[in-house]
Amino acid sequence: MQGIYSILLLIVSNVFMTFAWYGHLKLQEDKVISNWPLYGVVLFSWSIALAEYMCQVPANRLGFVGNGGPFTLMQLKVIQEVITLVIFTAFSTMLFNGETLHWNHLAAGACLVMAVYFVFMK
Repeated sequence: MQGIYSILLLIVSNVFMTFAWYGHLKLQEDKVISNWPLYGVVLFSWSIALAEYMCQVPANRLGFVGNGGPFTLMQLKVIQEVITLVIFTAFSTMLFNGETLHWNHLAAGACLVMAVYFVFMK
């Protein structure tokens, strides 16, 4: 169960991370925070990133083999990167007009799936 909890926390963490890193661009595009100074946007993003870290750190602790979890450090990182790109892809294509998937994006996704396969090989 630690592996499942770890992955679920990584998913939640990456949703927060994506909003912290790119959500302000959507809010700016929608004229919600278009007049904010940069330090305001940074503080706003940091407040969201705090929630990300509150999920990311426990996810890594739960999932890490050194703490009784099922994943090595390398496996955790590759899992996290794949989750990040899946969430970012959904975020960017659904919320940003003009962002579309192309064949090379799908090919890169296939390479990431292969990376997960290879990192779990014995």
